[in-house]
Amino acid sequence: MDDTVILNKKMEKLRLSGMQQTLEQRLKAAQSERWSYSTFLDTLLTDEVEKRCQAQLSRRLSKSMLSQEKTLETFDFGFNPKVHPALIRELACCKWVSESGNIFFVGPSGVGKSHLAHALGHEACRRGIDVLFYRAHKLLEWINSGRGDGSHQRRLDRIIKIPLLILDDLGLQSMPQIHQEDFYEVICERYEKRPLIITSNRDMSEWASVFSNPLIGSAAMDRLVHRATEIVIDGGSYRLDQFKSQASRRSKKMVQ
Repeated sequence: MDDTVILNKKMEKLRLSGMQQTLEQRLKAAQSERWSYSTFLDTLLTDEVEKRCQAQLSRRLSKSMLSQEKTLETFDFGFNPKVHPALIRELACCKWVSESGNIFFVGPSGVGKSHLAHALGHEACRRGIDVLFYRAHKLLEWINSGRGDGSHQRRLDRIIKIPLLILDDLGLQSMPQIHQEDFYEVICERYEKRPLIITSNRDMSEWASVFSNPLIGSAAMDRLVHRATEIVIDGGSYRLDQFKSQASRRSKKMVQ
């Protein structure tokens, strides 16, 4: 049995799959390029670290409920000049996450609010931060459904403790009283501890009205806006523009 086979068996036992996959390739390179022992070992360890980091990222993304397609790389900054690339790329560094600062994307449908929220979620995942994306009313429905099987507090705690929570379409649908109570609890418990990204078609001045009690609405907004960044995006709908472009191309083909 040669040394490579023995090494492979030991790596398999130690679950060093990243090193195991590249062992033969690295051995050949080390021999042909006359690597030092330390360079050879460092390269193998780097392979293992990269493999594990990639596996962790894949698991983090699969749990996040983020769209795999909506990243910064796929966002069309040229469509709407009111979206400033420099600001978005600065936010993509995720410094605000460690500072527990909230991000709000506000504007009409189709301007890219949700895409940018997904994209910042992806950037956070790439930096080792756990993320959860939910449409606001769906999240509150999920939390409330736990009252039926005794898992309500456990579900609420999970949402409170997730390092980055992204809520899409806040205020798009009316919020029952029981949902308002859960939402207020989430806001209070996350305040100054863990950040939120929120997208909404409604102006921020209207957000307090999702609570039937104006005092609770005022208290919730006071916590939400503290250290928050609001990004207002105006303009036409990207989806509608794409639909019109596709329809125009189909029409031209039919004429030809």
